[in-house]
Amino acid sequence: MAQTSLSSMLPARLQFLLPRRYRSYRTPIVPVLRFSGAIGAVMPFRSGLAMSNVASMLERAFSVSGATAVAIVINSPGGSAAQSHLIYKRIRAYAEEKKIPVLAFVEDAAASGGYMIACAADEIYADPASIVGSIGVVSASFGFQDLIARIGVERRVHTAGQNKAMLDPFRPENPEDVARLKGLQRKIHEVFVELVRSRRGAKLNDSYEDLFSGAFWVGAEAVDLGLIDGLGDIRSIIRQRFGEDAQLRMIEPARPPLLGRLFGRRAVTGGSLIDPAEVVGALEERAAWARLGL
Repeated sequence: MAQTSLSSMLPARLQFLLPRRYRSYRTPIVPVLRFSGAIGAVMPFRSGLAMSNVASMLERAFSVSGATAVAIVINSPGGSAAQSHLIYKRIRAYAEEKKIPVLAFVEDAAASGGYMIACAADEIYADPASIVGSIGVVSASFGFQDLIARIGVERRVHTAGQNKAMLDPFRPENPEDVARLKGLQRKIHEVFVELVRSRRGAKLNDSYEDLFSGAFWVGAEAVDLGLIDGLGDIRSIIRQRFGEDAQLRMIEPARPPLLGRLFGRRAVTGGSLIDPAEVVGALEERAAWARLGL
């Protein structure tokens, strides 16, 4: 009785002054997760997206008391198919368990694995200039066999298992290895296509033959293709859906303990200030963005 009378004394715009249990009107709360960078590219000095560094964020977002929905802001050119799929499945598991709708918002890009993650949402929105799509699988490497021959280096590889050194970049390309790789890519592509079809359903414009070709489009085109549900940014869409007083609550990545931050980074190779693995990773991520023209 006291609870009812107390809440009825204040208008809705002032009920934030009361503890939540005493409010007759509850402000909509939307936890927000930001997923940025290449998927699978997680290194000590360069962030990326992987199940290991988003799992705790997802758990905290879906555990926010009274959450009306969960919003995911995506800015990714793609990357590891396996990590993309793991993140997708974890989002869907929480959404179904907690009975909370998920909304995805695309910034610069949700391409390839980034779009796979976006498909975990019940609705997808993008800026008119965002890049969306790239539903395909790519594998890229280099061939160094002529270079090492020119500088007088002999490559020696010993394996148990005839395919163990498949696609070795220091040996001439074997057509049988390429055929096997393409077979693997087709299987992964089939998983991706089925996932998109299952999530987007009748919204997809199947009459467009390039839909699953690996092509990508700007946000305005993606609406017509059924890849996204509409255009807009997170603030405007959330206010339209849940009211002007809806609160966006950022879910920040968990920080490691102080000692872990001071001593947890692995030593770089050979005492050098430049880690070759970091350089290669940065180049690969730059190439992923470049494929989108970004």
